[in-house]
Amino acid sequence: MRLELARCVVREWSGADRDSLVRHANNPRVAANLRDVFPSPYAASDAEAYLAFVSGRAPQTSFAIEVDGEAAGGITLKLHGDVERTSAELGYWLGEPCWGRGVMTEAVRGFTDWGFQTFPLTRIFALPYAPNVASHRVLEKAGFVCEGRMRRSVIKLGQVLDQLVYADVR
Repeated sequence: MRLELARCVVREWSGADRDSLVRHANNPRVAANLRDVFPSPYAASDAEAYLAFVSGRAPQTSFAIEVDGEAAGGITLKLHGDVERTSAELGYWLGEPCWGRGVMTEAVRGFTDWGFQTFPLTRIFALPYAPNVASHRVLEKAGFVCEGRMRRSVIKLGQVLDQLVYADVR
């Protein structure tokens, strides 16, 4: 899969992305808005383990966001099963040097369209933390609708937070 967009390219990860992955991921401001499974600090060994994990997975649902010729972020669909098999959760992150340039909004919109075309989904949703206003704006500009608030649903950096539920439906 390769989505050539105006500000970025969404493409498969490669082993050559290791150094740029570490450079952009090793930032506590990035990790603060992600689940704890995302290491912080982010070392070369973390990048190697992640790249090994995503390579050759089927179906492929985790991709690099390339900006200015290097992997500067990631975007993933977590496909659900059982009664939620027509839903997928969207996750994404972007290195701080690329913030505020419209990259993530474009990536989310293009990737969501790809997800609906590729999988038998009726719903793609995201669960940003309530304080992460930048992520709310990305989702809204990409066409997602805020459906509600899950009060006190996560703990991050020792603080109990709400999550908002954003979704795009086919």
